[in-house]
Amino acid sequence: MGKEIATREQDYSQWYNDLVIKGQLADYSAVRGCMVIKPYGYALWENMRDVLDRKFKDTGHQNAYFPLFVPKSLFEAEEKNAEGFAKECAVVTHYRLKSDENNPGKLIVDPEAKLEEELVVRPTSEAIIWNTYKGWIQSYRDLPILVNQWANVVRWEMRTRLFLRTAEFLWQEGHTAHATKEEALVETKLMLDVYADFAENWMALPVIKGVKTVNERFAGAEETYCIEAMMQDGKALQAGTSHFLGQNFAKAFDVKFSDKENKLEYVWATSWGVSTRLIGALVMAHSDDDGLILPPRIAPIQVVIVPIYKGEEQKAQLDEKVLAIVKGLKELGISVKYDDSDNQRPGWKFAEYELKGVPVRLAIGARDLQNNVIEVARRDTKEKQSVSLDGIEQYIKNLLEEIQQNIYNRALAYRDEHITKADTWDEFVNLLDTKAGFISAHWDGSSETEDKIKELAKATIRCIPLNNPFEEGKCILSGNPSTQRVLFARAY
Repeated sequence: MGKEIATREQDYSQWYNDLVIKGQLADYSAVRGCMVIKPYGYALWENMRDVLDRKFKDTGHQNAYFPLFVPKSLFEAEEKNAEGFAKECAVVTHYRLKSDENNPGKLIVDPEAKLEEELVVRPTSEAIIWNTYKGWIQSYRDLPILVNQWANVVRWEMRTRLFLRTAEFLWQEGHTAHATKEEALVETKLMLDVYADFAENWMALPVIKGVKTVNERFAGAEETYCIEAMMQDGKALQAGTSHFLGQNFAKAFDVKFSDKENKLEYVWATSWGVSTRLIGALVMAHSDDDGLILPPRIAPIQVVIVPIYKGEEQKAQLDEKVLAIVKGLKELGISVKYDDSDNQRPGWKFAEYELKGVPVRLAIGARDLQNNVIEVARRDTKEKQSVSLDGIEQYIKNLLEEIQQNIYNRALAYRDEHITKADTWDEFVNLLDTKAGFISAHWDGSSETEDKIKELAKATIRCIPLNNPFEEGKCILSGNPSTQRVLFARAY
């Protein structure tokens, strides 16, 4: 069939790439480091986007769109932010090509078409947005501004992997402006909760909510909150971030407002985002050696029905019954595909939909029709059983919920089995090299120690969990006193 995929044990990295390519989520493109998101992968992203978009609007946010290009002077205005992204920036310097007189058919950059000011292709939009907000905000009556945009961004990554790290990717970025610090902090934590709820209840992905260390903080933020997930190889993946920006961007772009006492104050800010790397997280957290396993709530196709027949007469009888089931499932809000194409055998179709992670597969033949039954196969457990056609639609609806919960429970059990305490450096290194996962260990709170651990063990502090219990201990590397454990891991 040409669909062979590497196993997780053989080569986890190749297994991941095989699933993305052969599961028809994405493909490589003619542009180095950029991907083509195929229709099946884009349908998955649309489902994720639609749920998040609804959540954003339910919490009072509105969508807008800002330019792809950021004038370099604006980008430089917020020094920390510019410095944090400088190495990843793509920069537009000219605006026209012309024919090469010495080489017909070849185009060259027209040296006379040099831009007066170079433009940065947005790696993130704080600069262009805060420059715009300056014109929108005069008084406390103009606040809060609760804006989100769905966009593409460019970060010139040297080492790329489909969905996980590409030079161009899709994301959403929320940018809010507030009258008080307290209000901005409430917003920052609210959006973290929105992300965690989405990850757990739609993606079936258990996450740990926490705060980043100073070293790992977003450039220009005063505090970065995050959700961290664990993949099946024991590595961590940051699944979303929400940043409390303080007044840094307001001061950089001189965004002030008159408060109720008519005093001029700088605005308080937040920004928050998730990207198409969530698709990479889905693949790595749930799938198996036979292909993708997609949670029903965001799967592009939740149910596929494959007829098994000989001759047009049998096909006509099956069509009548199956089309009624399709109608019933759609009325329950279930996305269903009836694959009655005659260019592939049923066995090939079974393997194809297993590879693509369709949660439920139904198969029905002439004898099943006589016996008033249909074969139901679950993708998550591979179980198959014969089920009565009476009330089949409600049975499938309940089954999809059961599968959603089972996928989450399985990922949660795996994650919890791979959170381990380490009290000494040797124990810490040994765990990283054998069991992997999150390691809960004491750290003295200094950036120097954090950098040294990263250098020696290739592991980073993923987060300081929210509601972390305080306990006396000694830092695993320096031996200095510590008041709480933090979560270390190797990460994507």
